[in-house]
Amino acid sequence: MPAAMQQRLRQSWNHRGLLPRLLLPVAAFYGALAALRRQLYRWQWQKSRRVSVPVAVVGNVVAGGSGKTPVTIALVEHLKATGWLVGVVSRGYGRSSIGCLEVTAATPPHEAGDEPLLIQQKTGVPVFVGPGRFEAASALLQRYPQTQILVCDDGLQHYGLFRDLEICVFDDRGCGNGWLLPSGPLREYWPRALVAAAGQTSAKSLALHTGQSPAFPGLRGHRSLADFGIRRNGELVSLADLAAPVSQPLIALAGTSQPEEFFTMLRAQGLVLQETLALPDHYDFDSWPRTRHAGHSLICTEKDAAKLWRVAPDAIAVPLHFELEPAFWNQFDPLLRAASAAKLSSPHGHTTT
Repeated sequence: MPAAMQQRLRQSWNHRGLLPRLLLPVAAFYGALAALRRQLYRWQWQKSRRVSVPVAVVGNVVAGGSGKTPVTIALVEHLKATGWLVGVVSRGYGRSSIGCLEVTAATPPHEAGDEPLLIQQKTGVPVFVGPGRFEAASALLQRYPQTQILVCDDGLQHYGLFRDLEICVFDDRGCGNGWLLPSGPLREYWPRALVAAAGQTSAKSLALHTGQSPAFPGLRGHRSLADFGIRRNGELVSLADLAAPVSQPLIALAGTSQPEEFFTMLRAQGLVLQETLALPDHYDFDSWPRTRHAGHSLICTEKDAAKLWRVAPDAIAVPLHFELEPAFWNQFDPLLRAASAAKLSSPHGHTTT
């Protein structure tokens, strides 16, 4: 779909206008397929398979980015700080490799996927990607049997791996117009009663808002940019220096689902952007012209950096900081301890089909 059409469709999801109404038959078909898939799990024609440690899924019900990966990173760092041995599993969206793969800091982004690679580089924990989360989880636990908890980056609608905890992430869009794709932004209706429908009645769910103006009650987290950028060689660059009048003119780019948020944050740091480039989410930069930014400083997101540095090694990546309020940990930590205790005492406390 052309970028302009995608943008128009996304904008239409904020209301129940003509375009969303015209797409309602398609949304009804999408909803019927999703309901059938859940029913297959209820009938146990498809299986939700368990592993020996608690699984926490970070995902969303709204199409497009809402801050899942920053939440995953913040969650992993908190778990590490409180003494848990953590592993991360992901599908690895957009990767060219097949099967299960362990992601290391040196794994090429096209093999790992940009988000799993960023998680591994930021946290240093074991990260495995695979088309099936259960297979990725099993491979990780076989390689790192001391792991005490798995965090699944995305996969709220992937029922093949049994989850003990869910964190459903929302941004300022909330649920949009409240309709299913493509009439609205929802992959499934909210509030969701779908875990039980898939036979996963014991999972506990938390709603987390990453935006400035939550559309409904829930726990909160806060996103902000660092006041520095990072070069390919690890050198730090102050954003204040980039904002100085004597610096090179700036071009900012973002291959994310909501690039304008990145540009707005840069401007809030005092940067004057001569040009902004909103690229498709998970853009691979294979066709990026090497002379495109001649005479300019190029600024990107951390998610884009590993791919962009291959063709623009002088680009500067600006990290995103994410902080969860104490109220979130006050709810999450006891749920995790309870899930861990249940795993130890349950006959399902082992990898099984």
